[in-house]
Amino acid sequence: MKKTSLIHLAGAAVLALSLGACESNMQTRMQPELTYGHLTPLQLNVASLEVVAEYKSSLTAPNVELRLPTSPEKAIRRWAGDRLLVVGTSGTARLTIINASVIETSLKTVGGLTGALTKEQSERYDVAIEVRLDISDGSGTSYGTANASVGRWITVREDASLNEREQAWFNLVEAVMNDFNGELEKNIRLYLGGWLTQ
Repeated sequence: MKKTSLIHLAGAAVLALSLGACESNMQTRMQPELTYGHLTPLQLNVASLEVVAEYKSSLTAPNVELRLPTSPEKAIRRWAGDRLLVVGTSGTARLTIINASVIETSLKTVGGLTGALTKEQSERYDVAIEVRLDISDGSGTSYGTANASVGRWITVREDASLNEREQAWFNLVEAVMNDFNGELEKNIRLYLGGWLTQ
């Protein structure tokens, strides 16, 4: 094999290794999973629990909830599985997801020389969660309802990397779910306290 061929091969190997390193550096970070098993379960004196979603994402802008590593709906379903424990022999608890949206709004930036010299907030993300918990008997007669409706928003800089953007989304969902957890637990104890075993 000629010397020049060996040099070309070595150069190609270095290039391949460099590209591989760039690719691994560009991979998105895995976000932790939102869980609520560390919180004391709310023990409901019913025989079954069902979670249903009335809310359906439009799958088009400005709705972006399905771009998030953990969507609000996924977080709510995990919350229900971790926090609502059925311990009774009759009756049904039904958790209805009325809203679980994330809306992206483009923000106006300065532009021109001033804009080129500064990094501006370019997008705003608004998350809204609305949920209703109903207790009923087998025939559908309602015994009581508790609701929770919460919302939060953040803005993201125009130069945010994908990792930074996904971290911002995760922080947003985590914060609004903390609000949701406190609000719904408070209302369950207030309006459905007779169905709690503790």
